[in-house]
Amino acid sequence: MELKNKRILIVGGTSGFGKEVALQCLKQGAHVSVIGRSKSHVKELITTNTQPCSTSSLNGTALDATDQKQLANFFANHKSFDHIVSTLGSAMGGGFLDNSLTEIRKVIEGKFFANLQLAQLAMSHLNEDGSLTFTSGTGGHPSTASGAIVGNHAIDLLVKGLAIEVASEHKRVNAVAPTWTATGLWRGLSPAELQQQEQSIATSIPLKRTAKITEVASAYLYLITNNFMTGQIINVDGGVSAL
Repeated sequence: MELKNKRILIVGGTSGFGKEVALQCLKQGAHVSVIGRSKSHVKELITTNTQPCSTSSLNGTALDATDQKQLANFFANHKSFDHIVSTLGSAMGGGFLDNSLTEIRKVIEGKFFANLQLAQLAMSHLNEDGSLTFTSGTGGHPSTASGAIVGNHAIDLLVKGLAIEVASEHKRVNAVAPTWTATGLWRGLSPAELQQQEQSIATSIPLKRTAKITEVASAYLYLITNNFMTGQIINVDGGVSAL
């Protein structure tokens, strides 16, 4: 499938995987809209990236995509999309006993329920033959990832359920499941801390390195453009899920 003139929405598209997917779609001539929480990040993305071809366009909106009213208002004021990608969610370290119920609930809410809410609001604004692609995750263990691992498993289940629910409407639902990757999710770490964490995690990955953002982004593009892919979770994790 070609993306030329297709309308694509990236929820969480101002950094990391979402930003790279947005830029790759632009190169293919798509009309790309991005949603980001930070006005400054949205502005920076728009002002620093020119449209690479005559058919493409890039625009952005700053809002809290976990807020039902803000998200519903966004869809009410935009034309339907051909493809929607969500990178909503956060990470969590520590086990079930090491984190408070409040923190575990927050991570599960942000990972699963925020994406479920997005699906419920977005599906009627998704064109026929369109796709919705979530972000799941691999790596970590129940004793060290608690709320994050619950959220990822819930996303995987959501993908399979939604894919069957909307198949008769000729709409597709999938997810990309990366392992730890150096993205904006870790912007709170210093360069030294980020490098140390990356080196530490690389030792537990069969390929002995972490992923490049472009490598993970390519999986989203594959799921968007392959019309016969639905109900699938693609692990881009250097072999972690095979352990």
